[in-house]
Amino acid sequence: MPHPVPADAGPVGPTLPRAALVRLVRRALAEDAPGGDLSAALLPPGTAVTAALRAREAGVFAGGRALVETFRQVDPDTRVTGLAPDGTVFEPAHTLAVVRGRAAAVLTAERVALNLVQRLSGTATLTRRFVDAVACTRARIVDTRKTTPGLRMLQREAVRAGGGRNHRTGLSDAVMLKDNHLAALGVAGPEDAAGLTRAVRAARERLGHTVHLEVEVDRLDQVEPVVAGGADSILLDNMTPAELRRAVAIVAGRAITEASGGVDLDRVAAIAGSGVDLISVGRLTHGAPALDLGLDVIATGPA
Repeated sequence: MPHPVPADAGPVGPTLPRAALVRLVRRALAEDAPGGDLSAALLPPGTAVTAALRAREAGVFAGGRALVETFRQVDPDTRVTGLAPDGTVFEPAHTLAVVRGRAAAVLTAERVALNLVQRLSGTATLTRRFVDAVACTRARIVDTRKTTPGLRMLQREAVRAGGGRNHRTGLSDAVMLKDNHLAALGVAGPEDAAGLTRAVRAARERLGHTVHLEVEVDRLDQVEPVVAGGADSILLDNMTPAELRRAVAIVAGRAITEASGGVDLDRVAAIAGSGVDLISVGRLTHGAPALDLGLDVIATGPA
């Protein structure tokens, strides 16, 4: 049987509000069948089916709320039972949910429901692989804003289901001065360390005390000026493990350190070994392959 991950494997974070989930699923269903399901219309109206959501490969489950909402919108009388909790680790052939309802309704909802749980379970599964790879270090795996438009909150939930952490949700949640911001401010070059410190300090002074300020750097000579300017976090972009160790030593606990850029499963343990606090991985949401899940009819009968 599939088994839930420990409750402390991932943090609690914001979930997509129900009203937003309803709108998202409604749009997906309208995209898939704007004029109704022509195939399902051929099925006898008095026929009901029972179908099992089954894993065809190992992974971590995510997206249960979206699956239930999809079947509910097509037909409120459809029932989903035995739904695996998000974060459940499973092996091939495990049943993750059982769906019973009118045949036409179940088959109309099938593809949209599968699209959502396959993609979200793929993110949860890849996240777990990264989390496991750094398990013996202090580093935490976090996501990025490289999400599918419209699916960000569900993808962030999937990252947590895999044991990862969430970065800022969007541009309204925290300030991040990236390389292009620094270039626009004229303080990206190695010759203007004092100017970089002034720019960061000016940003810090303009922001409320509850607003988090992160600054991206891609050279070691930028680290001390950014720390001196009062940044809360420093994003160390595309640095080698050796450079990251040096950057962590320079920061010396005065700010949160985050490694980013080119992070893959082959390199993540070495990156974590540098002592950074966070490792942000864009591919959790933009590059995770959809997991192979299927919905198989296992019984038919009268509705």
